Amino acid sequence: MKTTFKTSLFLFALITSVAVIGCKSKKKEAAKQPVGEVLVNEYCTGPEFFSDKKTFRANAVSESMDQQTAKNKSLIEAKQHLASFISTTIKSTLDNYVKDNEHNKKEDLEKKYEGLTREVVNQKLSGIKVICDKLTKTPEGNYKSYVAIELGADDLVSAINDRLTKDESLKVDYDYEKFKKTFEAEMEKMNK
Repeated sequence: MKTTFKTSLFLFALITSVAVIGCKSKKKEAAKQPVGEVLVNEYCTGPEFFSDKKTFRANAVSESMDQQTAKNKSLIEAKQHLASFISTTIKSTLDNYVKDNEHNKKEDLEKKYEGLTREVVNQKLSGIKVICDKLTKTPEGNYKSYVAIELGADDLVSAINDRLTKDESLKVDYDYEKFKKTFEAEMEKMNK
């Protein structure tokens, strides 16, 4: 069988078209939702609501038949998440700070620092900023509240410094610059 140039060109075009159509249909299949699953759009979440080296952030979602109850529950949950996250970061900071200072009474000093910083964190949580607040109504008639909050890391360090420098027994062993540097190192870990 003798093939001409036109026939070869036609066959090449046909094969290429089939291949392109096949690839497009596979891409469409990959983009489809898995059977039985529905994509959920959740408010007040995503990278812009993550903590970073300058700000602690937390979010929560709650549902209730009562609108205000849904909002209160989500705010309380977000504050609990934020407090837990801050406490963990401050604990790591204090552990590293006290370890680096090599004091004779490490355990005593650490307990005092932790007690004072816990007080400060509890006080500062009243100064949080709500950065996202969305309210939806579910098909069942319930209210769903989405919230994201933040607290500036500099405000927290400043408040901790104020509290620690007022305590005479800690003032002698406390080095603000070293504490701040240790804290900033912990905050830097969040960006990685």
